[in-house]
Amino acid sequence: MPLRGGAEYNRPLMPQKLDELAAAIADRALARLRGEGSGNSASLPETDCAPGGCEPCPQIHSCGARALFEEGATRLKEARRHGFATVCVNPSWVEVAARLLHGSSTVPIAVVAFPSGAATTSAKVFETREAIRKGAREIDMVANIGALKGKDYRTVFEDIAAVASAAHPLPVKVILEMGALSTEEKVIGCALAKAAGAAYVKTSTGFGAGGATAEDVALMRRVVGNDMGVKASGGIRTAADAKKMVEAGASRIGASASVAIVTGHAPGPPSRY
Repeated sequence: MPLRGGAEYNRPLMPQKLDELAAAIADRALARLRGEGSGNSASLPETDCAPGGCEPCPQIHSCGARALFEEGATRLKEARRHGFATVCVNPSWVEVAARLLHGSSTVPIAVVAFPSGAATTSAKVFETREAIRKGAREIDMVANIGALKGKDYRTVFEDIAAVASAAHPLPVKVILEMGALSTEEKVIGCALAKAAGAAYVKTSTGFGAGGATAEDVALMRRVVGNDMGVKASGGIRTAADAKKMVEAGASRIGASASVAIVTGHAPGPPSRY
């Protein structure tokens, strides 16, 4: 743990010291929430900020949150500049994304039950409606992978159908986490998504085992035909990767390296958030 003056402390804390540290951190966080201590809930302790402190901000209450917000805003500006179809965000950021993308051809996507897909159907439906109310114009839902692998196909179908109905007329993409499925499960998952009224099937969340492969994309295209979209997502880092996916049948590419792909610059480290 870094200390003042650049020294480091690497020995493990004793349980009593760890409890004291946790209590002190919790007290400081609660005091900041109540606006105590500094007299302004938006100002931060000196140790949390760059020298000189931070300007008060009514919405962003920590330097870490501010940095995250600014990074996200930069990505949205890049999407607008390059004319990307969509920007995919977690539901808590949909309203901000919709505001920053307003007036452009790029629209915000919200992910639902991300990344496990294990939420109840009613929770997925609520999350879908709330995301759309906040400004989402497409929904990427994670299928109930456990039910699919357990051959509970009715649950998988009804889960997708309920979200598709809640989102109508906006499109729903069904993430199948192909790296976790057998060939038979991949085929069945795609068929169920199509029968349930989804607009796309999608290869992966980026959090599971493996990402998009040309073989999986080709299989998905064969199952769903030409009247449904296929989104390749996960591990696509270069223009060559994207080209392989399109040649295999992908109609949409999802990539954190999108700017690098269209500009030819080397991509930075992948982002999962």
